[in-house]
Amino acid sequence: MSRILRIQPIYIAYPDDNDFGSVRRTVLVRVETSDGVVGWGESIAMWPEACKAVMTLIEEGFLPLIKNDPASEIEKIWNKMRRHAFWYGEGGIASMAIAGIDMALWDIAGKVKNKPLYELFGGLKHERLLANASSHVNKKGEAACIDEVVGFFEFGFKSTKLGFAKKGDSHIGDDPDTDVRFIKNLRKALGDDAEILVDIGNGVRWDVDTAIDVANRMGESRIGWFEEPLYPTDDAGYQKLAANTDVRIASGEREFTEAGYRRQMEYVKAVEVYGVDPARVEGITGFLKVDALASKHGKVINAHAWSTAITSAASLHLSLASSNTEIFEFKPFSVVVQDELIAEKIWHKDGWVYPPQGVGLGIEVQEDIIGRIKL
Repeated sequence: MSRILRIQPIYIAYPDDNDFGSVRRTVLVRVETSDGVVGWGESIAMWPEACKAVMTLIEEGFLPLIKNDPASEIEKIWNKMRRHAFWYGEGGIASMAIAGIDMALWDIAGKVKNKPLYELFGGLKHERLLANASSHVNKKGEAACIDEVVGFFEFGFKSTKLGFAKKGDSHIGDDPDTDVRFIKNLRKALGDDAEILVDIGNGVRWDVDTAIDVANRMGESRIGWFEEPLYPTDDAGYQKLAANTDVRIASGEREFTEAGYRRQMEYVKAVEVYGVDPARVEGITGFLKVDALASKHGKVINAHAWSTAITSAASLHLSLASSNTEIFEFKPFSVVVQDELIAEKIWHKDGWVYPPQGVGLGIEVQEDIIGRIKL
């Protein structure tokens, strides 16, 4: 019986042109079994102190707990880690640490069974998904920002998601009128068929009445959804927003547990599109539980894939195996953790992304590249 032998968390940092050259950080997780099978996962902790905390928890908390456990007993191990971290970790650091290990165990399971992960999730629900260019609006001047997005569509993308108030030279996100005008002019430039999704993001500080006003004015430009215009736990604000606009509201990217999503779907009842990150929401096992909730409540799931190719691979398998997904997000600009970390880049073809054919996550991690970007 194949058992967990080693778990190695690896802290990496890299400049990302998708985020105006900002240094982004994450923790890769390498799990090796007694039979020599290696699986890869990721814990997107982002900040240096959070990444260090995740590594400590994996090395000093979870490894002694699950070493020598059968690698195939994924749900049992998942529950074991959750129970261990219960006192200090219903969410946050603990959820991210669980996520990295769980993702790697699923990768191992696929390799052992010689199947791509989507087959282990019940098979494909989509033969392909719409490719979305997920980008930050950060260039100087509205014209440059619009030209950049037009370029995404010229390179084959059929959808875009635009983050406001990010690092860079843009004033998009500073003023509601400016933001509405930008979306209106972008719609004119792209034409009627292009899908535009708006991610207001945590750099914007609006009250609920402003969010309602902006949502309705952007709705005139037929945006596909309006993501996180308020603080994620502003339940009353989201309820008021949903009651006063026909634009779909998106949120959830900063939830960490099935319980958090259940509270949103069963109590708050304001969000239609839920962002879910398998590198944060307690891994692939956690994602599958959230997806089941979405099926029960008739909600859309959007898998977060905006980190390394390891998370992108997990998100792609999960998205293709879910009846609740609509698109798949890509970073439209080159970055080492997407382009070089794995042997064959995950990318779209003519605006669509198709099922990967390899076993497990379907990727071949280049460990020499990790050595180059490891701190």
